[in-house]
Amino acid sequence: MNIILVPNSRRGKGRNTTLSHRHLVLIALVVLVALPVLLGVVAYHAQDMLTAHNADSLLSAQRRELAAQRTAVAEAKRNAEAHLNALAQRLGQMQAQMMRLNALGSRLTRMAGLDAREFNFAVEAAMGGPEKNAAASNPPELMSSLDHLAREIERQQERLSALENLLLDRKLSAAVTPSGWPVQGGWISSGFGARADPFNGHQSYHEGVDIASNLGSPVLAMGDGVVTHSGEKSGYGLLVEVTHESGLITRYAHASAVLVRVGDRVQKGQPVAQVGTTGRSTGPHLHFEVVRNGTSVNPMRYLQQAGK
Repeated sequence: MNIILVPNSRRGKGRNTTLSHRHLVLIALVVLVALPVLLGVVAYHAQDMLTAHNADSLLSAQRRELAAQRTAVAEAKRNAEAHLNALAQRLGQMQAQMMRLNALGSRLTRMAGLDAREFNFAVEAAMGGPEKNAAASNPPELMSSLDHLAREIERQQERLSALENLLLDRKLSAAVTPSGWPVQGGWISSGFGARADPFNGHQSYHEGVDIASNLGSPVLAMGDGVVTHSGEKSGYGLLVEVTHESGLITRYAHASAVLVRVGDRVQKGQPVAQVGTTGRSTGPHLHFEVVRNGTSVNPMRYLQQAGK
């Protein structure tokens, strides 16, 4: 085989090269054997490089995933701790509310005169029933239940507070409304209304009741109020008059001595005078009157309240 090499320049002369049969065989071997081997080696190294790159990418991805999982676990732990702290705080608040409710219930029991054995707020309420498994509540559901229970406790507290105010109003009303018995012992010797006058026998109108009692025994105020008269009054002898916040006036007459002065504030059951026989009186007794809107009314309804 002849190979003519033509130079690029016009001046150059072409070169004639003759390849022998051996040369052709060597070239064929190089083309058919060496070149595929070289290409295989290059491809193998390229595959190794690609595999190594893919492995590095996969490792990086796994590392990122692990870091994300660690972050998620830390966040879940913080959330769990926050839920537990919230639950502990909520339980503390509810325990404090329950203590206040128990104290309020005990006060109401005493104020209302209820049986302490029946309404014992120091003892847990009795409960029972067959046991049945229930699905466990997750923290959000438990928090919702606690919120609902807290609202119920607040409503109960409002109801008990309203009841307490009602009982206090009743207690205040009872304090300022005359009731009870104004002397120690004694008995009613003359009633309210029409009667024969003890001095002349004529028909007369008795504006109170007479309670016979021992001379000098204490006369007690029938309710809280202010003394508006203390001293002599025609026909009454020594008289103590108490005006109550309910608008009623009580009078304690024929006293042997008065123990309060005008303007004094007195409380129910406080001694204001001593039983005597001053004024128009036939013997030691207390003349007791109740005046409403300027008119004397039958005091028996107020005296009878003492026995209930």
